[in-house]
Amino acid sequence: MEKLTSKEEEVMELIWQIGQCAPKDVSSLYPEPQPSANAIAQVFQALEKKGYLTHEPKGRGFVYRPIVDKQTYGRGRLSSVINRFFSDSYMSVVSALMQEDKVTEADLLQYLADLKRKDESKEG
Repeated sequence: MEKLTSKEEEVMELIWQIGQCAPKDVSSLYPEPQPSANAIAQVFQALEKKGYLTHEPKGRGFVYRPIVDKQTYGRGRLSSVINRFFSDSYMSVVSALMQEDKVTEADLLQYLADLKRKDESKEG
């Protein structure tokens, strides 16, 4: 997946919230002063070129829909962060999360139990 700019990510977040939409729908979600629908349309075009959106004609315009879901995008971004800041070591991430009290021993034990069940279901 091609990396998004912060503005593209911001617009994509709104698209994920509302689903199929037109640029004016996204523009209307911004607080004043709202960006113009044309400015948002330019972001839509960039998102479509990068493979995040597709469009179809509707009336005199187009409606767009996401073709990359938020979770898929998030996993890609997470992998990028882990590679860049943690030398591609997932254990370093877990260690950092534990140091910050974001993950507990109980969380890890639950994860291990879930992982074991998943492995057992693959074998069976």
